Amino acid sequence: MTKPAIYVLDPYHEDAVALLQSTEWVDVILWNDPRKADWHQYAQAVLVRSETQLQGTDFIQAKELRVVVKQGVGIDNIDSNAAKAAGVAVHNTPGINSESVAEFTLALALALSRRIVEVDRLQQNGNKIVRSQTLGLSLFRKSVGVVGMGNIGKFSAKKWIGACEANIIGYDPVAPLDIWDQEKIPHTRVQALDELLIKSDVVLLHLPLLESTRGLIKARELDIMKTTAILINAARGGIVDENALLQALKEKKIWGAALDAMEVEPPTLEAHRDFFALNNMIITPHIGASTLQNQINSGVAAVKTLLAVLEGKDDVHGKIV
Repeated sequence: MTKPAIYVLDPYHEDAVALLQSTEWVDVILWNDPRKADWHQYAQAVLVRSETQLQGTDFIQAKELRVVVKQGVGIDNIDSNAAKAAGVAVHNTPGINSESVAEFTLALALALSRRIVEVDRLQQNGNKIVRSQTLGLSLFRKSVGVVGMGNIGKFSAKKWIGACEANIIGYDPVAPLDIWDQEKIPHTRVQALDELLIKSDVVLLHLPLLESTRGLIKARELDIMKTTAILINAARGGIVDENALLQALKEKKIWGAALDAMEVEPPTLEAHRDFFALNNMIITPHIGASTLQNQINSGVAAVKTLLAVLEGKDDVHGKIV
């Protein structure tokens, strides 16, 4: 019997690779194997991260393909409709990134509120530091708006309550009313995004990129935020209108913003020079989930999910289509 061919198209942690290669009933082709170029012809299963784009033509060409598993949550690099039309299952690894991303939002907000990056840049450029010009904002017991009340939003809310005793405001037009336990995560849920934006000192975006969320934060939304507000996008590029945000930051309509997700990734000095020139802006190359332990856990989870699907198990975790 021919072993199913599994192609790992993007780099995975060595622990995940070791688990896959120790499975005797599969044939494993890694991202650095010259045979990778033939994956459309032979692959029955594919593992990806965010680098590889799987579009309609890929699913048409990959006649043997049965399943795609994406390490992480977002699947905007996979045409799930094309996969469904081709009869290919798509899975992700929900919930595993949540703690790391939640931790990262706290780090970004504190870096902005206390002007850590700004002061560091000034020092590196040889500027004299005047203490009166380094005054920041305290985030203790402030209002934190969480847009998107899924796993990452939930972990972020818990993190902010624990670290800063934050007053949590939640907004999610599609999540069940009881998605968060009020005793475990004290919060106020609002029915309108505007209400959250007007009241929040920190706004966290934790939602997928859909047609309904593209350009969710535009000039109008930025205009109604507090002048001392901080905006954090650790979700997906395209949710924030980057040109509108750039203008708002230049005019100091809000205190600051951090983008760990942008429309063009990774961010470069050539493409984002105006953003990098701002002292109230932090840009990172989508590293919210990039901790060593998280990469191990999510990579291993992706491998286990893929093997479970190939074994024909029912109710495999993270099924998208």
